Formats: sequence, C-alpha cells, structure tokens
Amino acid sequence: MGTSVVLLGTGTPNIDPSRSGPSVAVIVDDIPYLIDFGPGVVRRAIEAGLKSSQLTLAFLTHLHSDHTAGYPDLILTPAVDGRTSKLVVYGPTGLQSMTNHILAAYEEDIRERLEGQEPANPESYVVECHEISNETPGIVYQDGRVSVEAFPVVHGSWPAYGYKFTSADRSIVISGDTAPTPMLVDKARNCDILIHEVYSAIALKDRAADWIRYHTSVHTSTHELAEIASQSKPKLLVLYHQLFWSRSETELLQEIKTR
Repeated sequence: MGTSVVLLGTGTPNIDPSRSGPSVAVIVDDIPYLIDFGPGVVRRAIEAGLKSSQLTLAFLTHLHSDHTAGYPDLILTPAVDGRTSKLVVYGPTGLQSMTNHILAAYEEDIRERLEGQEPANPESYVVECHEISNETPGIVYQDGRVSVEAFPVVHGSWPAYGYKFTSADRSIVISGDTAPTPMLVDKARNCDILIHEVYSAIALKDRAADWIRYHTSVHTSTHELAEIASQSKPKLLVLYHQLFWSRSETELLQEIKTR
C-alpha cells in the first residue's frame, strides 16, 4: 500500500472559495496522519476518500487561526459521524488551552449528544493533547508504520514547528509557516517530498510597507524557496499556503524556476 500525500487544503487567511484552509494528510498503509486543521478539514478529508472514523491523529504546526479554525470540526464532526476512539493531537505550547476552551464552548452540545436520545460514544469526544517541548523537539510520535519528527521553524514570537514523516518507503517534510531556516534545509535534505509554504517575491513589492516587513520576517518567498530547494534537493517540491496576490500558479512556479 505504501505512503501517499493528500493536500486537503492549501489556503491562507485570505478568503478564497476555491481553496480550503491548510491541512495535509500523510497516508501510510491506508492510515491518515493529519498536519494542521484549517477550515473545511473534515469535509475535505471525506472528499479525499478518508473515513471520519479514521481521523484520530493530528499534528499542529502552530496556533494561527487559519491552521486551527477547523479544530472544533475535527473534534466534533467525526464524533457524531462514527469515530469510536479518542482524538490524539501533537502541537506547540498552547494546544492544551485551546483544546480546553473548545470543549468548554461546546459542552452543552456534547452533553446533549451523550445524555440525550442520540446514540453517542463518550470516548469519541475525548481529546488527548501532547504539547511539544520548546527545548527538546525531536521524534514526537512513532508506531509500526511511521516516525514523526518535530523541528522548530521561524514564524513570529511563539513556538512553531515543521514535521518530518519517515516511513518504509518515503520521507516527507512539511514546513508549516516559516521564514527560511537552516534547520529546515537540513531536515529536508534528499527527502522524497518537501511540502513548503511560499509567497510571490514579485507581487510582494506591491504590498504595503508593514505587510512587506511581516512577510519577509515570518514567511518564505519564491526566490528563497528556490534556494532552499537547491540546497536540500528534495525529489519533489510541493507548494502550499501559497500567497499569490496578483500572480497565477504558473507565474509563481516560474519565479522559483528562474532563480
């Protein structure tokens, strides 16, 4: 069966009806491992052929809303639709607090489903959080199919992580949101698939000065990604969380290829 990757969403905070919020599924021997849970994550997973009962394990790169707005959906919708086991989530400091607040916000919904007439499984509403230590990232999860390594990336003042998935037949690196960092180049070196965020270096010039300062500090331009790919030499480079602004997909790729 082997290892495959499905992009469940490649969007950004900018509203684009054609692109769901950022989420990636690494599928090993038909078992999905989710990375991030942007808006629309569960319906996109079902559209990709996954079952809601399979959505039991997820990894979060950072706490920004475009990567977490689908978290209530991931907790609640599969619980109603057939998941019988708890949801296990790995992510940065603050994940537990976010989880607690979501469960508190929906406590009446959960109470009615568990205590009312609707058939419900209490275990399906359990969320087990594992906050990654800022000091000692590394292998955060391992089973008989895959090992998952977290590594720090640069995305503002809070902890943010990329992930490297290693299975019997593939090595897959997901950048999360990040500025260029030597750590990511090292983790992605000679990997099979590098999934990396990107913005248009050319279109950035037309942005307001404060946005230019922001994007150049915490995101990766097409020109910078070309250098990252040149150094790390992945077999396949996949773009997600693309900030096109006025550019097209073809133009974005051209910006990378011409560096």
